[in-house]
Parts: sequence; C-alpha cells; structure tokens
Amino acid sequence: MSEELLVIDLHFQDTPLVIASYLLPSDEGWILVESGPHSCWERVNQEFSRLGIKPADVRHVLLTHIHLDHAGAAWAFADSGATIHVHPAGTAHLADPSKLLASASRIYGDQMDKLWGDIRAIAPDRIHAVEDQETLRIGQRSFRSLHTSGHARHHIAWEWGDVIFTGDVAGIRIGAGIAAPPCPPPEFDLEAWRRSLDILRRSDASQLALTHFGLVNEKAAHLDELERGLETWVSFFRRQPPDWDRETLTSAFMEFIHSDFYPAEMDNLLRSQYDYANPPWMSVEGITRYLAKAGR
Repeated sequence: MSEELLVIDLHFQDTPLVIASYLLPSDEGWILVESGPHSCWERVNQEFSRLGIKPADVRHVLLTHIHLDHAGAAWAFADSGATIHVHPAGTAHLADPSKLLASASRIYGDQMDKLWGDIRAIAPDRIHAVEDQETLRIGQRSFRSLHTSGHARHHIAWEWGDVIFTGDVAGIRIGAGIAAPPCPPPEFDLEAWRRSLDILRRSDASQLALTHFGLVNEKAAHLDELERGLETWVSFFRRQPPDWDRETLTSAFMEFIHSDFYPAEMDNLLRSQYDYANPPWMSVEGITRYLAKAGR
C-alpha cells in the first residue's frame, strides 16, 4: 500500500528530513496526514505544483496532534475547503488558537513567526473530532484512529492498512540515526507513553510513517529502541542534583545526548536535523515537569 503514499519533505528552517507530510489520493480528493507548520507553506505549494495539484485539492487533513510543527498550517487547508480530523481534546484549540498561541509565545518568544508562520482559527464546521478506535472512511480509503497519549494527551496514531502514521508517539528517526523521544511540556507522561507503544505493537500494521522523518519497516525493533531511549532520558534527569539551575541542566543534557546517546557516527548535519526535529531544551522542560509532578 505504501507505494501509493507520497512523502512531502517540508524543508523546515531550510533543512531537509526534519518534518514530513504524507499525501494520498482518494475518490474524494487528496488526503494529507500532517499539515506541518505554516512557515513551510511556500514549500508545500512548490511540492504540490510539482505534483500537478493545488492545496484546494486536499479535501481531508488528518492530524496526529495540534503541536505547531504538525498542525500549524491546518487552517490554510480548512480555508480551502478541507475537513480537519483531530483528537476531541484538540478541537477547541483549532477553533480558537489563542491559548495555544499564548503558550507557544511564552516558549518561543520573538522566534514564533520564523518558526511557525501565521496561525489562524478554523471554522468549527471544518473540524471533525475523532474518537478512539473510530474508523474514518474517505472514498476507498479507511483509517483507524488510535488514541496514543504520552507525548501529548490529544495524540492520534492513524492506522491505514499496513501503515501507521505515528506523529510523535513513535519518536523520531532521521537517516541513519537512532530512535529518539520528543518529550515536551506540559503533557509528557512516561507511563502513558509505554501504554501507547503497546498499542502500536499490537497493531497488525508493520510499517511506521514518522513525521520526523519517513517510513520505518522494522516496527518492533524501532519501538523497542525508542522505549529504551525514553527510559534512558528519564533516568538521566533522575540522577541529576536537585539544586541545578535550568541552564546548567540543559547544558548537561545536551552534552549527554550528543556525546553518550546519539551514535558517534552521526555527522553534524544529522545532529542538527535531530535538534530541529526534537529540541533538547524542550525535553528538559517536559521531563523535569513530569518528575516534579510525580514527586520523584
């Protein structure tokens, strides 16, 4: 089935293999999995033009979650007539992104426009809330919604035949790199993520379609490696002195992942691609908040 699937490299921040969108034809028009951020809109139009289609030809957008690198441009497709399919907990933030924007602005400051571009509200009648295990039929295509929290509470992995579009719940793997877990605040939850990995393992689908980046055939090995990575990252923070300031802790974590976690053969370009897809300081925030809440 995956031979019908088109992988669109959004060249986030002019860097290849960081964010992917997936495009699939159907009897009801084109289906897009992950809109990507609006900062990549020009790239989207270039790729669509090369394929002989327009953004208005996309009739359905399936989001894995509403983080801006995955869903920031969803409004532009909705404005062109697409229906946006999302976890029920994400619908309100698409219809009124003010809280999402306020939260992101506190994190990214004056980098918001450069990183994410324009972000606008989506008309409620263009948003479809998808329940767990719901089957979504679009023309001859059929997708099953797997609610898979851990990275975010409002996360969906979309099962399509032998392929699962995993968003961030199956982590990232770029080129010859390792499976690595993005652990951002405020909803990172190790126990929930473990349960979600088991959901992916139980699926009959054998191929993972990662947003960061591309198709992975060795599902079991990848998920096992990711779970070890999750444990390794959380264990790193449990070992650190409680009185370290955030800057010192972030520097120590970046040194750890670049020296001890990522393979030595990763070159500078690959390391920078990983850092764009999975900024280390975000995991510092996410994991430390999780441990503080859990009291350990």
